[in-house]
Amino acid sequence: MHQVIVCEFVTVDGVMEDPDGSGGTPWGGWAFRYGPGPVSGDKFGLGTVLDTGVQLLGRRTWELFAGLFPTRDDEFSTRMNRMAKVVVSRGEPDLDRWSNSTSAQGDAVDIVRDRVATQDVVVLGSGGVVDRLLAAGVVDELRLMVFPTVVGRGRRLFGEAALDLDLVATRDAGAGVLLHTYQRKGA
Repeated sequence: MHQVIVCEFVTVDGVMEDPDGSGGTPWGGWAFRYGPGPVSGDKFGLGTVLDTGVQLLGRRTWELFAGLFPTRDDEFSTRMNRMAKVVVSRGEPDLDRWSNSTSAQGDAVDIVRDRVATQDVVVLGSGGVVDRLLAAGVVDELRLMVFPTVVGRGRRLFGEAALDLDLVATRDAGAGVLLHTYQRKGA
């Protein structure tokens, strides 16, 4: 059975917005205050899903990643570049900027339901896409990299979603950052 896995950087107070500071918010850049260790490589533990799954990304997250990963040649970046990517967008992103990218217009939930029949779907960042998937109840697993900071404002991960989750793993990612893995109850 294939899964929908959401991976997010979040603060202790649940803010997911602008972890790298590229959004220009006054509180942005909080994920990079702890050095490269917690944010480099396959810290979300995706393993073989990087080789067999598909990424589902909102346009803004895709554009950010398309500006980063194609120029990198470490093992994780190479796998990210090879992985199939679907960009949920109303516009037409320049898909040539990042290999193995396609664009899909329409409802993210329908896209996920079509894809999850044949492969795991990984959503990184992409707040609007995550909101829609959480509201529809199609997320099987959340992998949350929790940074030991409170910013007090900004877009929060869960908004109005109500979820019952089981904590299935916690591990230290370094510098006080913890990776919590949750599964939807009954998943």
